[in-house]
Amino acid sequence: MTEMTIAGVPPLPDSPLARRALALVRETESTPTANHSVRSYLFARLCADHRGAQPGRDYDPELLFLACVLHDIGLTEAGDREQRFEVDGADAAAEFLTAQGVPSADVDDVWEAIALHTSPGIAERRGTLCALVHTGTGMDFGLGTDFVDDATGAAIHAAYPRLSMATTLTDEIVAQARRRPEKAPRFSVAAELVRERAVPPHTTWMETNAGAGRWGN
Repeated sequence: MTEMTIAGVPPLPDSPLARRALALVRETESTPTANHSVRSYLFARLCADHRGAQPGRDYDPELLFLACVLHDIGLTEAGDREQRFEVDGADAAAEFLTAQGVPSADVDDVWEAIALHTSPGIAERRGTLCALVHTGTGMDFGLGTDFVDDATGAAIHAAYPRLSMATTLTDEIVAQARRRPEKAPRFSVAAELVRERAVPPHTTWMETNAGAGRWGN
């Protein structure tokens, strides 16, 4: 898939490392999940600009891209291990980045951002990178998007369609947790989704909230 330039939105990084990370996501994730990962980065960049955070000064835009685009790699076959999907994804991303020669401090920062991306109240207090990844993924569910104009939102979704993203993510998380219950410890996102899917009408909070949000499911 050729990545598109979107007016008013920073382009995706085009370094060899960024291209390899995106290729990994495209090859291993479902299309709805991969598109969600890319949109999360685009929204995170818009949020950074809105907050006055300067790339290269307040955060590294390539690390932000890597953390966003890899944040659901734990939902792939290779990333499906024995921890909650956020931690499995952080581990898989760290292994990939280490193999690419990324410095250990940068790998640690990406690991933390991925591991905490579903942890509101914590992610926002762990530095700019962690906060932006958490916020960018939330914005793709329609949270905190008032500053994004309709034309920009429409252009992002034209380039990277949603394709019932929230339902796909729920299906993937629940399927993993049902195969390996240890991946859904009590009070985790996975545990809540498994519980809700087992109760009629089998629609989870993640799907309901996305469907009712600005961008839809």
